[in-house]
Amino acid sequence: MKDLALAVLVLACLTLVAWRVADHLRRRREPTTRRILFPFVGHALSQPALDATLRLARSQGATLVPAFLAEVPMALPLAASLPRQCAEAMPLLEAIEHRALAQGVPVDARIERGRTYRHAMRELLAHEDYDRIVVAADTNGTDGFGAADVAWLLEHAEGEILVLRPDRLHNVLLPEAPDPHGSLMPLPSV
Repeated sequence: MKDLALAVLVLACLTLVAWRVADHLRRRREPTTRRILFPFVGHALSQPALDATLRLARSQGATLVPAFLAEVPMALPLAASLPRQCAEAMPLLEAIEHRALAQGVPVDARIERGRTYRHAMRELLAHEDYDRIVVAADTNGTDGFGAADVAWLLEHAEGEILVLRPDRLHNVLLPEAPDPHGSLMPLPSV
């Protein structure tokens, strides 16, 4: 009888230890940040900002959510078709996706429209789930967010916000046509 009680006690202890270890491993695998929002504007991407965002997403097991912010002129309805801006956005989004997938980072791309970049950002924040935002600041005429937009973002956005100020010479520019292998590849930094 004593041996049976001891065996049951040992089995109960082993079950408890196994459950605690499995729970610990499950919690360690859960990403701290599930979605990183990467809004961008303009005709080029900041390579250092994108690379930093991808490293962050990869290290935390997060999904990258690149969002091209498109301005809709006041003369057009907000839901109007924007073929020129979409033609600019798609190669950039595709370049981000290629780079992210090569590093094992899942991507969920967006195009958000608004009357201004700030309005488009407000619309994006209103309906998008995210844990962190990474933006490239506008420095010396590069494509990015100006000081007033960054200040607005800091006051109105939830979650963590990282503002990266890249050197003005580090943009990823895209070719006009696909390469011979059928995919758009970024050109070297200019």
